[in-house]
Amino acid sequence: MLAFFPLRTFQEEELIKARTKPNPRSDMYQKMVKADPSAPTAEEHAHKGVNKWRYLQWRDTTSSTSTLGFRIEGIMMEDGSVQRDFRKIHTLTQVTEALLYFTRRQLDTLNAYHSRLLDLKDALRGSEFFRTHEVIGSSLLFVHDHNKASVWMIDFGKTTPLPDSRELQHVVPWVEGNREDGYLIGLTSILTALSQAISMAEGQQDGS
Repeated sequence: MLAFFPLRTFQEEELIKARTKPNPRSDMYQKMVKADPSAPTAEEHAHKGVNKWRYLQWRDTTSSTSTLGFRIEGIMMEDGSVQRDFRKIHTLTQVTEALLYFTRRQLDTLNAYHSRLLDLKDALRGSEFFRTHEVIGSSLLFVHDHNKASVWMIDFGKTTPLPDSRELQHVVPWVEGNREDGYLIGLTSILTALSQAISMAEGQQDGS
């Protein structure tokens, strides 16, 4: 089992709330300092706390979320072992290696995931629901067992309809006010990483 998060993990409303009603969190400050003591501002150091949106925004910039439009949240292997620390993954090459590890370089599994994501991408492009909703904090869950593999969209707690009949492109980088979630940016990056993993697995198979 493997889970991906998309480009942005916080809602714009969280920014507004943080400005009007600041609520510094000491637990998030400690996590930030542990990862990078220079990350908090002087004011945050003085209060020993950071707002939730600020922490989420910082975390996004320290992972592949900001570079690829998604990050790996966790991997569970068939023996039940779980890995969650993927903060050092920033490049497609690193994601490709993670996918090869997760699938044990099985071509059938890699191809099944790739095919499923292509179908998902086509379905999303034609979906009125997708065009008219902001998809934040949702995940893609990858599950395979022997020759069977599939991907599901999960976690829609922060998926909200857009006001005033607006529509999103989902391929535009986010700036405050445009509400773009970059979902298709991340999905395209994952497809690219899978294509690279398939090529590498095929090359290994040919070599052996």
